[in-house]
Amino acid sequence: MNETEFLELLKKYQNDTLSNEDRGKLDAWYLHKASNSKRQLSEYELADSYEHLKSRLPLAQKTKVINIWPRVAAAASIIVLLSAGIFYFVKLETAAKQENIQIVEKAKEIAPGGNRGILTLSNGKQIILSDISSKDIIAKEDQDEVTIKMDANGVITYVINPDADTSKENGNSFNTLSTPTGGQYNIVLADGTKVFLNAVSSIKYPTQFNGDQRVVELEGEAYFEVAKDKSKPFIVKSDKQTIEVLGTHFNVHAYNNEAAVKTTLLEGSVAVSSKNQKAILKPGQQSNISDNAKIAIREVDTEAAIAWKNGRFKFDNADLKSVMKQLERWYGIKVEYRGDVSDVRFNGGTFRNKNLSEVLKVLELSNIKFKVEGKTITVYP
Repeated sequence: MNETEFLELLKKYQNDTLSNEDRGKLDAWYLHKASNSKRQLSEYELADSYEHLKSRLPLAQKTKVINIWPRVAAAASIIVLLSAGIFYFVKLETAAKQENIQIVEKAKEIAPGGNRGILTLSNGKQIILSDISSKDIIAKEDQDEVTIKMDANGVITYVINPDADTSKENGNSFNTLSTPTGGQYNIVLADGTKVFLNAVSSIKYPTQFNGDQRVVELEGEAYFEVAKDKSKPFIVKSDKQTIEVLGTHFNVHAYNNEAAVKTTLLEGSVAVSSKNQKAILKPGQQSNISDNAKIAIREVDTEAAIAWKNGRFKFDNADLKSVMKQLERWYGIKVEYRGDVSDVRFNGGTFRNKNLSEVLKVLELSNIKFKVEGKTITVYP
């Protein structure tokens, strides 16, 4: 396809007449030209073209990773491409360059997840949050000392009665917020701490924080913006570790079906404890805890760790199986493998509101093949 045909496809996109087949051609041609271009946009031009894009696309060239955003068309055309949320991926191998570009056959459309959650009250009653209006009072707890509401943005909030007795240390109620496959939900706890819960996750917490600690229990993944209170440390307990903070922003990735528990710090300071070990994280660092191993700390791309909270997938040298686990949780699919894919790694990302077929179509540009049967995805190297 030449540039004239490419620009014609862009016009179709602008006019909302672009077919799925043409969209595949557009994505494939753009990525092919990008991978063979030596030109780059400056940081100023990049930010001016797309304000939401905060990192540049890395490209594998043998073992060296470089950033690319070529001028394959006019700046306005690039804006169109970026605004379309094109999914970009680069297969990182020690071997040579990509040779063939293929587009996956059209898969059955599988829609992305959304705001879905279940609130379990202290008496065991379960409330499907999608059935609740933002005007409703969801429930009252602790003998009406705490009112549970949903705000105008669909966020669960806890309002403590001004006359409530907060001095008592025992007997307060516990709630659990959980998300299904393809779900995520936000909550503001009684102390003002904001919690963003990812798919297939749950958090157990008291309806009000009495005593000298604020303790919650997490399974899965959540991003915390902890309200500052020097007199009451905030404790997050999850599989293999305990985190202690006073007020900070951090992400915890603690799924039971993954080998490692990862804590990524964005702001402030946290202490991570596991068995007889303890480590202090600084902003930009991530701890990694696996069975019978020391706490490993490394510098990471924090945007990749919290991309899910911001409505995106973003992968930083991620192996194929970890990529597919994210897709399993968000799209409700089952993934099977045929052959060895252990050497396949990716950098890149897209928006989480895309249909699965758009993701698989461009993943296959890195010589990975997929067979779609209902909600079962078979991966071939």
